[in-house]
Amino acid sequence: MPSGLVACCPAHDDRNPSLSLKDADDGRVLVHCHAGCDQARVLAALKARGLWPEREGASDRPVIVAEYDYRSEAGELLYQIVRLAPKSFRQRYPDGCGGWVWKKHPRQVLYRLREVLENPIIFIVEGEKDVETLRSYGFVATTHAGGAPAPWLPEFTVALSGHECILLPDNDPPGRARVARIARALFGKVARLVILELEGAKDVTDWFSQGHSELELIGQVDGSEVSR
Repeated sequence: MPSGLVACCPAHDDRNPSLSLKDADDGRVLVHCHAGCDQARVLAALKARGLWPEREGASDRPVIVAEYDYRSEAGELLYQIVRLAPKSFRQRYPDGCGGWVWKKHPRQVLYRLREVLENPIIFIVEGEKDVETLRSYGFVATTHAGGAPAPWLPEFTVALSGHECILLPDNDPPGRARVARIARALFGKVARLVILELEGAKDVTDWFSQGHSELELIGQVDGSEVSR
């Protein structure tokens, strides 16, 4: 395959080519529909048309579907969280020679750290996808790598000190336990602390997909009980 291709997406009526395919540095193939088609649906459509032939012994080969850059205060790329299909996540960082080291970076930072430091009100969610959803609605948001089990580090609290923080837990026991840990770490160190559960949704991305608006979210935050 060439280093990059753009084509019509077979998963929807695509009149303006929106599917990109390119080789990743580790040999995987990055496939993304810029119109928003689900990754599994795109792959299924490609296979149904004979455009994604199965290789012997490679039917379960992971495919990169998203890359999330974690950068320093100065904007330097420290590491990436890579989402794969079938669904899994891996961390990698530049090796200085154009490639990647597929390990956890020795310095862990908040996602979108520069925006966090520059803005007074921060939403804290569980995953990078939810951060990007909130950013698309005009909010500043962050998370940290590793999902619900990942430890909350003291340097994360330092970065948020003095800010107003709104914690949006995923609607499951691990998500609520994670938010409780973060709230304990932030209590007394931030200007305002809100824990807001979005009823009827598994996360904020799901909540917005149900038709809720940014004004509704602001209203719920303003009406929530807060700790100082």
